[in-house]
Amino acid sequence: MADEWKPQILGIICNWCSYAGADLAGSARTQYPPDIRIVRIMCTGRVDPLFILKAFSDGADGVLVSGCHFGDCHYLEGNYKGAKRMFMVKSLIRNIGLEDKRLRMTFVSASEGAKWAKVVEDVVKTVTDLGPSPLKELAR
Repeated sequence: MADEWKPQILGIICNWCSYAGADLAGSARTQYPPDIRIVRIMCTGRVDPLFILKAFSDGADGVLVSGCHFGDCHYLEGNYKGAKRMFMVKSLIRNIGLEDKRLRMTFVSASEGAKWAKVVEDVVKTVTDLGPSPLKELAR
């Protein structure tokens, strides 16, 4: 089926842990769905809620924000700040008519390549079950 819908997911991931974990998954040739596009940032504490809202308004079906585990942030408390913002953003996207399951925040360390693959598989499955974003039509 050439016309089968595939979700478009944006991954916003920290340089120090989650990006290194994703890199480890690639180096180990761990298989995971190719439906995610990665933007590497220095810290999840730098994720502006507008980045996420812009991704959805541009047609993303889901957004994954991933960073260091609590207590392991290279910028001390950046991941705590990022996590607090995700609660606010989830509330915002519910208010504009999106399911909050389309946004996920996870914590993957540099040594967790297999976990990265499982996170991506789970996010892709969740977004696939939800179907195309209702904002997709507005993005055209």
